[in-house]
This record gives sequence, structure tokens and C-alpha cells, in this order.
Amino acid sequence: MKESLKTIAQNKKAYHDYFVDESYEAGIELCGTEVKSLRAGKVNLKDSWCSIVEGEIFVNGMHISPYEHGNIFNRDPVRVRRLLMHKKEIMKLYGTVKQTGYSLIPLSLYFKGSRVKVQVGLCRGKKLYDKRADMAAKSAKRDIDRAMKESRK
Repeated sequence: MKESLKTIAQNKKAYHDYFVDESYEAGIELCGTEVKSLRAGKVNLKDSWCSIVEGEIFVNGMHISPYEHGNIFNRDPVRVRRLLMHKKEIMKLYGTVKQTGYSLIPLSLYFKGSRVKVQVGLCRGKKLYDKRADMAAKSAKRDIDRAMKESRK
């Protein structure tokens, strides 16, 4: 039986600001009201990043809005949340981040079956001229697609 993937949120800003070299799947430790809020799609990944502390990986700056029908069990919307990965993967990422100046950035959040997963990217920062080149390439592709569509009519 194939598990269904349902995307909750994507970090489009990460693709604008970074080159994504590799991506990894990680589970995330959440409380019940946070999962209900995720099902409603109330999450923002825009300014989030990951850090590795004492052999554990955490996501910082991810904003999950409090559940509307929750009560005292609602947690802080921007609390630090632990990610669940194998120790070997975490140590490999830690070595890469420390040596070569990479960053760990959450790229997307999705349901895999009934579980919430985070796609974490091993990213290098883009310079301003890289961003301009990407924007120019996207614009050119859009113009070409538009011209092709017009020529088909």
C-alpha cells in the first residue's frame, strides 16, 4: 500500500535565498493542538532554520498558529521543535555544516500517511548576482512559454 503525501506548506523563500544541494526527510515532535492547526494549514516556514545541539536536530522559527478551538494545551507558536532523524544522519549533517559552511533549512512540511514530515535541505547561500541570474532565467522561460502558447492558438 502506497502512503499518500499531502503538502501542508513550502518554503519558497529558501529556494530564492539558497542553492539546495541535498534534502532529507525528518519526523517532527508536535503536540496534539499543533497537528490540528497543521491540518488547517496554519503554518509559516519563511524564516525558519535548523540547528544541531548535542546530537539532536531542532527547527527554530517555524510558526504554527495556535489552534482556534484549543485551550490551555495550546503551545507557543514559535517554540523550538525537535526533529526526528537517525543519529548517523544527524552526525553526517553536523560535520558538513561545520566544515563547509552549509545551512540546514526546512523546505517543506507534509503529511505522509498520518504522520507529519519535514523536508530539510542542506543549502548554500546565494549571492545577489545568483539571485538576479535566477530571476532572469525564470522571466525568459515565462516569455518563451507565453510565446509558444500564443503560437499554438
